[in-house]
Amino acid sequence: MARAVVAIVGRPNVGKSTIFNRIIGDRLSIVEDKPGVTRDRIYGVGEWNGRSFSIIDTGGIELNDEQILKSIKAQAELAIEEADVIVLMCDAKAGLTQSDSEVAEMLYRSKKPIILAVNKVDNMTRMDDTYEFYNLGLGDPIGVSGAHGSGVGDLLDVIVEKLPDTEDDAYEDDVIRVALIGRPNVGKSSLVNALLGEQRVIVSDVAGTTRDAIDTEFERDGQRYVLIDTAGMRKRGKVYENLEKYSVMRAMRAIERADVVAVVINGEEGIIEQDKHIAGYALEAGKASVFVVNKWDAVEKDDKTMQHFEKSIRDHFLFMTYAPVVFLSALTGQRVQKLLPAVNLVAEQHSRRIPTGLLNDVISDAVAINPPPTDKGRRMRINYATQVAVKPPTIVVFVNAPELMHFSYERYLENKIRAAFDFEGTPIRIFTRRKSEDKD
Repeated sequence: MARAVVAIVGRPNVGKSTIFNRIIGDRLSIVEDKPGVTRDRIYGVGEWNGRSFSIIDTGGIELNDEQILKSIKAQAELAIEEADVIVLMCDAKAGLTQSDSEVAEMLYRSKKPIILAVNKVDNMTRMDDTYEFYNLGLGDPIGVSGAHGSGVGDLLDVIVEKLPDTEDDAYEDDVIRVALIGRPNVGKSSLVNALLGEQRVIVSDVAGTTRDAIDTEFERDGQRYVLIDTAGMRKRGKVYENLEKYSVMRAMRAIERADVVAVVINGEEGIIEQDKHIAGYALEAGKASVFVVNKWDAVEKDDKTMQHFEKSIRDHFLFMTYAPVVFLSALTGQRVQKLLPAVNLVAEQHSRRIPTGLLNDVISDAVAINPPPTDKGRRMRINYATQVAVKPPTIVVFVNAPELMHFSYERYLENKIRAAFDFEGTPIRIFTRRKSEDKD
């Protein structure tokens, strides 16, 4: 199910990133006391009172005072287009500014739910600091303090109240939804057309032609599919940073809706750092994945080229060694027929469920070969394990002392499970829980 999207907009240095980090419970956006420092990851997932939602921080690069208002307006326009709920962030210490009024007017015309939050109200007994913001015409301002966390719960209450009801896609369970993701101009749209055998998606040599996620349904050999083509994701921090943030957000929404994610790489250009970031989005979402090396026809080859390229993928994507690699050319159609069988395989593994007895046999053998770690004389004891979910396969291991489970031993157990049951193309999630009757 695609989550509703909340966007935080406002002029520089009002504390958007600080509030963003408070809401998602992590420090993903860089926070510094000067404008224009939001450079890195600008989306996350928030949860409050049982509702989860995607949230995006629109902080951008501001070059000089003359360009600030123009940039803020651009952010607001993107928020109006993409978000379901918009939070306008203002600064109590700076007071109401012309920039605040300009953005508020734009947001008001959007007819979308707007929440007015006034940051830097560090003393909640001084709510009179927020009164002048009633002049914006956006209703009651909510006083918050990003520095101390006060008022953030009240803000979240209002956000959740205004979230739209979201419904899952109207596709039946036997349909495999495939999202094609990758940086611009790697040939995603051409790949869609090659799979379909017809021009169903506009293809251009200009990077970034595809602006929205497009669903294309088709059937092959009795299996039904939905291809979700997405806007290419550029490296952040470039000229059109604000636009690219929303391209990433659109891609994230496509990933959430997918069963299988095809990470498309330009074989002619090779692997770059941004390819790793993009693949990481699929991993974090827990989706089955396939690496697709496109434009293979343009690569000068010998009998070892494919082997060397696959090794390079394994070296660069150590966090996704389970994902199969398909080499093809969307332009010529070479090896395109290899992709759907790989998609079918990883989709099946993504939904695979292992009987509890067999799973515990594998865990017991793993423990016998390599006993769990000890700490100050205490040893973790594994009581039993069970698979509690699929898509992705999720395993809970019940132990006497969860705090003794080191990530390296968790990785060891995952490797043993993969060796026994394969799970090709899908991440495995392992959670450690204390067995309730254990007291030590």
